Amino acid sequence: MKPLKIKLSAEKDFLEVTWENGEETITRLSVLRKNCPCANCADERSRQSASYFPIFSSDQVTIASIGNVGYYALSVRWKDGHSTGIYEYPFLYKLCKNN
Repeated sequence: MKPLKIKLSAEKDFLEVTWENGEETITRLSVLRKNCPCANCADERSRQSASYFPIFSSDQVTIASIGNVGYYALSVRWKDGHSTGIYEYPFLYKLCKNN
């Protein structure tokens, strides 16, 4: 599943995606950050208990820039400088559908 259109909401708190099947999803940026697929974030999540609830600063959930990685993923640079997570489209679709 590939996105046709990706944009930040007017409030810049949500990622709005229109998918090739016509579906539209709206996902909180905190959900994207919480599920960052980079190795560092995945390792950190694996060391937390199931009841762990992260609290993010404003800079950690504010997107500084966003772009495509080829034809298969989305790259997000957060305002705090974190930029190593590459959200492959199938992962992003599943994440957006489930939140």
